[in-house]
Amino acid sequence: MKLSNTVRRTSAALAVGAMSLGLVTVAGGAAQAVASCTGNVSIYGTLSDGRLTYSQVEPNTGDRVKTLIGPNLGFTPKAMATLNFNTVLVTSTTGDLYRVDVQTNNTALAVAGVTKIWDGGWTFDKMVYDGAGHLYGTVEGQLHQYLVSQDKPSGSAHIGQHVVIDTGFVLKTLAAAGDDRIIASTADGRLLSYKINGVNDWDRAVLKTSGWSGVDSLSSPGGGLYYGRTNGGMYWYHDADPTDGDGSDIAYHPNDPVDASGWTQSLLSAYADNCAYVAPAPPKSVQGGTIYRNEVIARAKDWYSRNVQYSQSAYATDVDGDHSYRTDCSGFVSMTWHLTSSLTTQTLPSVSTQISKAGLRPGDALNSSGEGHVVLFAGWKDQDAGSFYYYSEGSPSSDMNYSTANVYSGTIDSHPASSYVALRYDKIA
Repeated sequence: MKLSNTVRRTSAALAVGAMSLGLVTVAGGAAQAVASCTGNVSIYGTLSDGRLTYSQVEPNTGDRVKTLIGPNLGFTPKAMATLNFNTVLVTSTTGDLYRVDVQTNNTALAVAGVTKIWDGGWTFDKMVYDGAGHLYGTVEGQLHQYLVSQDKPSGSAHIGQHVVIDTGFVLKTLAAAGDDRIIASTADGRLLSYKINGVNDWDRAVLKTSGWSGVDSLSSPGGGLYYGRTNGGMYWYHDADPTDGDGSDIAYHPNDPVDASGWTQSLLSAYADNCAYVAPAPPKSVQGGTIYRNEVIARAKDWYSRNVQYSQSAYATDVDGDHSYRTDCSGFVSMTWHLTSSLTTQTLPSVSTQISKAGLRPGDALNSSGEGHVVLFAGWKDQDAGSFYYYSEGSPSSDMNYSTANVYSGTIDSHPASSYVALRYDKIA
């Protein structure tokens, strides 16, 4: 139903190539990710009187470089999404869709034209573009998706393949954080992360359980950089890994905002392909030593791709080929954690700490010593509902598995969910 990522990325890359800006990187601490940005972050907006605005923010420091105010668009804006450096889609309160072509945003903000490209039907309260071909909009709790096939779309020929992803998207703010990735805040103060896989198929993680109720506008240029407005002040945040569904690595800058006040726009929208997430390159673990979560998952994927056969007496090498582990469920988890030997479901707790199931992160484990089974937690599918992804060395009939289950109910790999406890390896970073 949707074009391949390669085709979708081609369109997005055209806009990036048009930018004569240098490469800027935003680095975190040791083994943290880097946001690679094509120059300063671009944020378009509209004022209450319908005038267009353009702001630039330096991604490393969060300092605002400039804000320009342009002409009145000639209609009352309702929702907007930035397609690229010089193209913005804006809906009107009457449901029409307009394309705003920016002529210059250097020392003055001027538009080359404001073109109505759709008559009626665009009633979304929020709209975002993911920088990779997909336009999203929310209305009455529904999330809609369109494919945008041109940098300068002229109507239904270039904005099509409309689908309703699902219902239940009652959100206070909405921003695109990357290819089919959305972040949003809720009225009760949560910060959520979504990965859209298709119709009725999406993953949701709770990045923060509270503290975001005051944010009335959220924008992201990608790369894990988030900009949230609170009481007219613009604050910036950096998520070291925007793909892991975990908000514990989001850096706040409360004492160094972009601006403490003055952001009075009625709408704000960042160019979502302005920055890219660069995966971290942590030091490789040694047997029995500290190991990073992405390496744990990489080691799990190796056995899964090799479909290592289940056996309680056989052994298989790890991805390095240096060490062998028993090819049953606990031997598999021992391998992913790079332990010095193959432990059992009874002894895995000796190298780990029990945590709450709600606090599970990729690379943790769910262990049932009573049932004699353990699985590796790979990430949340819907954290609110308790559904998750896992890897396991299942049984002689299933061998390596990658599947979903619920931490609170039903069964996990054919064993009662209630029998499992969540474990975190003591040396996981």
